[in-house]
Amino acid sequence: MQDFDILFVDDDRAILELVKEYLTELGYRIHVTDNGFKALDLIKDQNFDIVFTDFKMPDIDGLELLAAIKEYRPLTEVIIVTGHGSMESAISAMKSGSYDYLQKPFKLDVLRIIIDRIVEEKQLKQANIVLKKRLKERHRYDMLVGISLKMREIYGSIDRMAANSPNVIVQGESGTGKELAARVIHRISDRSDKPFVPLVCKRITKGVAVAEYRTHLTGVFQATVGGTLFLDEVTDLAPEMRPLLSELVSSGAFDVRLIAASNRNLQAAAERDSALKDLVLGLKGELIQMPPLRERKEDLCLLINHFLDKFNAGRKKRIYTVTPAALDYLLGYNWPGNVIQLENVIERAFALGVELVIDVEHLPDEIKAAGEISRIN
Repeated sequence: MQDFDILFVDDDRAILELVKEYLTELGYRIHVTDNGFKALDLIKDQNFDIVFTDFKMPDIDGLELLAAIKEYRPLTEVIIVTGHGSMESAISAMKSGSYDYLQKPFKLDVLRIIIDRIVEEKQLKQANIVLKKRLKERHRYDMLVGISLKMREIYGSIDRMAANSPNVIVQGESGTGKELAARVIHRISDRSDKPFVPLVCKRITKGVAVAEYRTHLTGVFQATVGGTLFLDEVTDLAPEMRPLLSELVSSGAFDVRLIAASNRNLQAAAERDSALKDLVLGLKGELIQMPPLRERKEDLCLLINHFLDKFNAGRKKRIYTVTPAALDYLLGYNWPGNVIQLENVIERAFALGVELVIDVEHLPDEIKAAGEISRIN
């Protein structure tokens, strides 16, 4: 109910006070005014979901206000409040686009019934819009591709994170798309117009002076203010550097959203390393587990088409599909390198000059060998 704004317009102040007190106690967000022109100014400045307006007012009548509302705010539902026995005015209001009419003197619970009905209808419409969008794009979420249950669960998790931008831990084997997921999380957040800065932790090796690294890392945080800092393979960070990163993370000195990626179970690794444990506690992140490709084989065809589209762009020699025999080999393969390995297989076919169709002969030797072994067994 707090998501809906209601405006009640009537030149009778007693009615306005009564309605405002009643609806406020019920938790509705209610605005009132005794002037039709003031109501029109409010409607121009603010989007009201529901407007109740008296049919007869000294400055502007209800039908004129109804017409103006529909011009400025066509999605706003308008209910005309009519005098007792004035069915003619009620009929005129309904013909002019009024959602309903309310006859004076009215009972407050009837007012509430009308509001609840409109609220429910609007919520159902909104849910239907979201559902249709999801059904239309059920095979992907921004740059992430997949229709499997595990991927759809990830889409739902990212949706829930959009509003409050929490820190995130993304776990998964190498090649599962952890950085891609991090970029999608950033793109759908309210930080999308700010920097996305990847920090490759394994490049911070032993031998780097802590003071030098402190200056560097502080500069990275400063450059990311308002945006997202992606800590790529955070467990690969040199042990002597972990307390420094943990200190910056927990200080709260920078408005930076952190997304940490790891190809290991970060919680389990932290139990064996106190410095890493402090860092994980400082992150306090939501967890996303990227599934390996072998556990989402139903996404394979979608991913193949996605990569074909990617590499076909701007090329004269195109590849449109794979043969059924080649697809059998691809489906039977275990994909230790996950989605990145599949992308490399498709890119390799383009590099080999394959045209129109990828066949078994165009697959890498390890995939063909695995396919032959599975046929023997």
